[in-house]
This record gives sequence, structure tokens and C-alpha cells, in this order.
Amino acid sequence: MASPGFSAGCCAIASEPPPIIRIDNPADPRIAAYRAVRERDLVGRDGLFIAEGEVVLRALLRSRLHRPVSLLLASQRVAGLSPLLAGLPAGVPVFAASQAALDGIVGFPIHRGILALGRRGPMPSAAELLGRVREQALVVVLFGTANHDNLGGVFRNAAGFGADAVLLDPRCCDPLYRKAIRVSVGATLLVPWARLGADEDPVELLAAHQFDALALSPAGRLPLADYRRPDRVAAIFGAEGPGLPPALMARLATLSIPMAAGFDSLNLATASGIVLYHLASTGIRR
Repeated sequence: MASPGFSAGCCAIASEPPPIIRIDNPADPRIAAYRAVRERDLVGRDGLFIAEGEVVLRALLRSRLHRPVSLLLASQRVAGLSPLLAGLPAGVPVFAASQAALDGIVGFPIHRGILALGRRGPMPSAAELLGRVREQALVVVLFGTANHDNLGGVFRNAAGFGADAVLLDPRCCDPLYRKAIRVSVGATLLVPWARLGADEDPVELLAAHQFDALALSPAGRLPLADYRRPDRVAAIFGAEGPGLPPALMARLATLSIPMAAGFDSLNLATASGIVLYHLASTGIRR
């Protein structure tokens, strides 16, 4: 499957760890993008994002969608990361600060000691993204997912079960918000995604690309275990609580996850994991 955005060969790779730029003053203008991280998260970063932790940094360096701009590390983490730093694209600066200075820069104790500033890749439209996926494709569609933990959890499941793409309606939160990236263990940097337009009809869009579209709901007419997927399937999830709009569900096949009597709901991330496991592991109907 061809992925949108940056290709793996877009940047030359350094052959050895880059020189480390020491930062002693939290007000140093060279690390201004890292200052007061939480406050900056709330107002946006003009095409940039913050990635936190070693696992997420590794995902950023693997990403064909986005690219690193710089790194800010706790000084005690530098030596252990030397092999990883040698794989940075040439020209990406690496800053290092004492733990106390690092905490002062970001505005809270940053226990992982690893931050990266990334630049968003060009994002395709939903139609463009669906046009790029393979013939036997599994797609996730989210409606109204405003919780970053849930969004990150769904992306983690999407990556784990080989989903080809995630589509988000306009009300969904940003997959490149720092917490969403962290909860997804970097999957939001790896799984291709796109936003539906405000006036875009997801049912018509999926049908135009030959997807069997399924709405997940406790009131779904067919138990998940009884569904055998076709070549192209899209699993559609609503927000916890309100779920999917009734008008949308009326136009779709609906599936349910049968549960014990008296309890009919699961966390969105948990439910998506169950559904994606089933769709990824069962045979394709012929």
C-alpha cells in the first residue's frame, strides 16, 4: 500500500550521532518550541507537534507521513540513545539539558526525558486516502471522538490489527495532540488518516470506494461473531455515550458485541480492539 505524505527516502540519514547542543538556560530561543508544552498544546503549533518518549520517537523516525524537526533530551538519556540518534535525518538538531532545566523548559516533570518536535506531513482528503488503500482493505471511521485517550487507543488497535486507514469526522480531536500520540504508542504517526469534510457524506463516500460499511452499536442487529467480512470493510464507531447518530445507523448494516445481561457498553478503545481483531482474523467471504 502506498502511504501518503513523506516517503521513506525524503531525507538523508546521518551515519553517526549528531553533535549534541547543550542547553543551560530554559529561556534559550533555540528551544522556544518546547517551552510551556501543555499551554502550547491548547492553542496549536502551526503545523508542528510534540512527540514524547522513546517508543514514540522511534515511531516518528519510521513514519512515512511526518518528519522530525529537532529533539530535546535529558542529558542522562543521550548516551543510551546514541544508536537511535545515528538514524536521524541529516540536519536535525539534538538539544540536551539537565533534568531540572528540561522540567523548567516544558513546565512539568518530564520523566521520560525525551521530546521531539515534528512537522505534519501534507494530509490527503478522505476520498484521496480511500483511493490509495489496497484491494483488501480495513478502514476505521470515528464520529465525535473528542477524548484523546480513546482516540489514541483506537489508533493503537488500528495499527496492531493492520487497518489501512482511519477517517475522522470534523468533531474528532487531533490525532497529533501530544497525549493522543503517546497513548497510541506512536500509531497516530504511522497509520494514514484523513478528516471527512463538514458536508461530506461518509456513507456515499465509502460506497463509492466499494466498502461494506458497518455501524457498531449495542443495538446492532447482527452479532459480531456472525459477520464474515468482504474484501473492503469499514468499521464505524461513535463517541462513548451518544454513540452514532440514529439517521446514520439507519443507512448502514449494524453489528453488536453481545455482553452479559444488564451491561451493554464497553470503552471505545476496547470495543474497537474486539471488532478489529475479528475483522482482521476471520476469512474473507467469497
